[in-house]
Amino acid sequence: MELSQRRAQLLGRLRHRKTREREGMVLVEGIRAAGEAMSAGAGATFAVVSPRLEGLAGGPDLLAALGIGGVDVARVDDRTLTGLGDTEHPQGVLLVCRQPEVGEGVVRPGGRYLVLDGIQDPGNVGTLIRGATAFALDGVVALDGTADPWGAKTVRSSAGMVFRLPIVQAPCARALDLLAGAGVPVLVADAGGTPVDAAAPGGGWALVVGNEGAGPRDLVREVASRVVRIPMSGPAESLNAGVAGSILLYALTREGSGAS
Repeated sequence: MELSQRRAQLLGRLRHRKTREREGMVLVEGIRAAGEAMSAGAGATFAVVSPRLEGLAGGPDLLAALGIGGVDVARVDDRTLTGLGDTEHPQGVLLVCRQPEVGEGVVRPGGRYLVLDGIQDPGNVGTLIRGATAFALDGVVALDGTADPWGAKTVRSSAGMVFRLPIVQAPCARALDLLAGAGVPVLVADAGGTPVDAAAPGGGWALVVGNEGAGPRDLVREVASRVVRIPMSGPAESLNAGVAGSILLYALTREGSGAS
């Protein structure tokens, strides 16, 4: 099937947050991310592939999955696909999916959540969502000021894991009200906090990872049950937000932590 002009224009719109949100669609790039989306039943509407896909590991399997899933597949040359996507070195596949609809009811008593407070780097957002999935959290809450959880770069950084758990987007005050209403204690990641090994609570919790430069906002700090940090014996003063958040999630969910 040839790529229609209408769908080519849609791909362009999906590279920008405002128009992507208006369309309610998600652009997925790369073999792994597209494969995860298909496996998770992400509601794929169509795909664009180029000859490069069939020569890469996992490419033929993905093509087969698209066929089994009944996804419309448009074929273009490698140069055309490069111009349509968001990466410099595409893997020969673009997949368009519907953005999952997630309600506030995801936040429930006893749940374990990751809260992204103004994380601006899509790579960090994707890494943290991937970590939340790896450690079997019940959902992610993205506060205002956070990079688009469904942007192409975020989806790619998460390796498609954005389709594996609920992601709620909410203003800070509303998100804190939801957590308080569900009786979920808020843990804030900060270098001045208690070592996470000594602070792991039993039952549910919500770990807040703040902005890469400014950290968590004051409103979040004010409602925090505990402030936690990663004990570090080396000379580094801090860690990348994606790395630090993932380590904290491991510490909070590992067997015997009191939170598992």
